[in-house]
Amino acid sequence: MISPQAFYTAIDGTWPAATKTRVGPWVIRDGQGGGKRVSAATAEGAFVDADIAQAETAMRTIDQRSLFKVRAGEDALDAALAARDYEVIDSTNGYVAPVSALTDTPVPPVTAFAIWEPLAIMAEIWAQGGIGPARLAVMERAQIKTGILARWNEKPAGAAFVAIHDGIAMVHAVEVLQSQRRQGVAQWIMRRAAFWAQENGAETLAVLTTASNGPANALYQQLGFSPIGGYHYRIEPAGQ
Repeated sequence: MISPQAFYTAIDGTWPAATKTRVGPWVIRDGQGGGKRVSAATAEGAFVDADIAQAETAMRTIDQRSLFKVRAGEDALDAALAARDYEVIDSTNGYVAPVSALTDTPVPPVTAFAIWEPLAIMAEIWAQGGIGPARLAVMERAQIKTGILARWNEKPAGAAFVAIHDGIAMVHAVEVLQSQRRQGVAQWIMRRAAFWAQENGAETLAVLTTASNGPANALYQQLGFSPIGGYHYRIEPAGQ
């Protein structure tokens, strides 16, 4: 099992912000519209309550609403932000599994493909799930990467993005078309991701999902993933 710190580092490495800047005890991420994962500040050292204003100023300077990622064990940060009326959003579960745990079953022919650059149909599938050009730009910034295109019932069914950082292959942007859900498509996406990871030297497969996404959490647990590295965000109150 990898460490939670290695897991958090892999998130940054496989879903990279446009820039990361150290400001006091904080890492400030410029997401350029690519979502919370690439826009949230994190505490990378000891801080005092007054340091929070430093991070807020840095985020406002790049025209981002103040947003912090609070990782497991960061109770002091959570309490400090709560005292400032920051709201909790998107509690997220992390999962990891040995790549070998998902390569025990071959992917049926013509079911899932590893493809990069993404095909137009992949971009269309992602767009239906709210994964637009800014998030595609995040994908482009990753180094070792591929897309996964799934087919089912002889039609396009889903898409995902996979990238590798320090031996950890992390799956992002899993999207299955509404008409193709509940038919095992996501399982084949994950297994194809594992085979690609194995082919590219990764030993661990990782994935993130919101705690509220019951079907995704159930799927990853059924596939043998173990929980690791949960977190949530704290966002400044609207109007501030």
